[in-house]
Amino acid sequence: MTTATVTPTDDRVRTRSAISSTLRRPEVGALIAAVVVALLFLAVAPAFRSVGNIGTILYGSSTIGIMAVAVALLMIGGEFDLSAGVAVTTSGLAAAHLSWYFGLNVWVGVLFALVLSLAIGAFNGWLLHRTGLPSFLVTLGTFFVLQGANLAITRMVAGGVSSNSLNDIDGFGSAHAVFASSFDIGPIGIQIPVIFWIILTVIGSFLLLRTRYGNWIFSSGGDPAAARAVGVPVTVTKIALFMGVGFCAWLLGMHNLFNYNNVQSGQGVGNEFIYIIAAVIGGCLLTGGYGSVVGASVGALIFGMTQLGITYAGWDPDWFKTFLGIMLIAATLVNLYVKRKADAR
Repeated sequence: MTTATVTPTDDRVRTRSAISSTLRRPEVGALIAAVVVALLFLAVAPAFRSVGNIGTILYGSSTIGIMAVAVALLMIGGEFDLSAGVAVTTSGLAAAHLSWYFGLNVWVGVLFALVLSLAIGAFNGWLLHRTGLPSFLVTLGTFFVLQGANLAITRMVAGGVSSNSLNDIDGFGSAHAVFASSFDIGPIGIQIPVIFWIILTVIGSFLLLRTRYGNWIFSSGGDPAAARAVGVPVTVTKIALFMGVGFCAWLLGMHNLFNYNNVQSGQGVGNEFIYIIAAVIGGCLLTGGYGSVVGASVGALIFGMTQLGITYAGWDPDWFKTFLGIMLIAATLVNLYVKRKADAR
């Protein structure tokens, strides 16, 4: 009987292979970018170094990250949702107007908003299936419908451009505790959306990487025809992904409502692009079939650090959009390179 020996060369090959595999993961580029951005602002903005600012950064990131998780899953499934930004506002306005106009417990409004948000997502997915139109066009239409309805209904109900205060409506206190509370961990103040964001990231990542549904998402986005041929329920998968965006829009909308006690009817326009950019920075391809939920959350963290860092550095905030464009182009190129390397293995 012979005994195989492991040579140093074998160890080096395995080490290189492990490193190479790690570097090909979709979220690695976002993690490197996050470190670079953090080091940049730590160097140029002394106020950025305060431990107390960690909570501020996490909160700003969470209001993007909650939606970025759902948008990333949808993009991996091969679709877009350009109504995601205004859908957040729609959910908040729906809860506020129903509760205030009819004098109902705010939890009735909250549940109504949840049903409405899920229905909007389901409608987007259903219309996409029935018409065969690109999701870009379907959700662009939904975007304009919701934007117009937000403004018109708010003027009818509240007589202005923002919802009425719900302070005196039954259930406001408990709803505020659920959707807009905060607590301290040492010197760091943590607001509840940060917890929502972390939970959604964990669930989304587990769903994508450890379940059959995750395989359906990848295959639906990569090659829908081939996926259908092997029995993947592509239509149901995509409708569920759109409903996931609706759920996250509801969750963030409830936070906005109970944190600020009103919702501006014009809010949310343009935020859909921020969610998409966060997902792309995190490793999602615009063509679908590839990406990472963790990466999308890291992309949101980069946004949070940049927004605060630019302010503390004393830079003109107008440069923020320039940063968005640069990050989008760079992330797209890096993602394509990593994907090609992974496919070539």
